[in-house]
Amino acid sequence: MSSPESNPKLEKSFSDLPKSDDHLREHPTSSEDVYSGKFLHLKKDMVRLPDGNTTYREYLIHPGAVAIMPVLSDGRILLERQFRYPVDAAMIEIPAGKLELGEDPLLCAQRELLEETGYSAKSWEFLGRIHPVISYSTEIIDIYLAKDLTMGDRSLDEGEFLDVFAATLDEMHEWIAEGKITDVKTIISVYHLERQLQGKGKT
Repeated sequence: MSSPESNPKLEKSFSDLPKSDDHLREHPTSSEDVYSGKFLHLKKDMVRLPDGNTTYREYLIHPGAVAIMPVLSDGRILLERQFRYPVDAAMIEIPAGKLELGEDPLLCAQRELLEETGYSAKSWEFLGRIHPVISYSTEIIDIYLAKDLTMGDRSLDEGEFLDVFAATLDEMHEWIAEGKITDVKTIISVYHLERQLQGKGKT
């Protein structure tokens, strides 16, 4: 008799899964507005599960946001250090900001980079889209690469305070490994930039 170790079960590949995801879907049966603030909207929905049972889902409606990976002429990345009240810590992160209603994401990225850092960019490239908190928020973040930067004057929003500085990609990798950078949009943006540089034959 063969042991389980000598005859392991092979898991399916993605291509083996059903083409439709209908067997996974949850269908809302009712929806309640719990809270509506300045830009976050909390909802509580009752849903019917795939097995016919019901439960509830609490989630935030978010207008969406952008994040910018600004690369200076010397190859360093422009970063910010900003206090984030929910986690009670000053976080290192790339420039970012939420979308206004109906705002084009690229225009929002250009506006946020200028307002927060004072820099404008001649070259813009879309790097990717992320859903940072899929378990309880509709938020999406579009990430852009900004190059050919020109320094100007920043114009922070009222009540906004942050430091602006630059770091190398290697430093960012170290800070991520050490837990000094834990912001998800910043970590994923490092991945996108690294992937792009490797694709162009640069390490």
